[in-house]
Amino acid sequence: MIILATRATLGSIKKRVEANIGRDVTLRTHSGRKKYYTKQGKVIATYPSIFVVNIDCGKESERHVSYTYSDLLTSTVEITLDETNQGLLA
Repeated sequence: MIILATRATLGSIKKRVEANIGRDVTLRTHSGRKKYYTKQGKVIATYPSIFVVNIDCGKESERHVSYTYSDLLTSTVEITLDETNQGLLA
């Protein structure tokens, strides 16, 4: 069975991300060939097509990384809330 993403699906993902602006999250990004990277950060902004996460790189350096809502839908990026240890799309 094939499930197609609709605007409503992406809209509900966007609302979940917006509800967690300013919260600490753990990002798990898929880089292909069984490679995953795990990073700690904070959701700082949402826009119509993307959301931005502030990644703490240590030693007073930060990095802003943007992802699309379809990255969450396709599991290229997984977000876990640090305070509840629950996935954003769970």
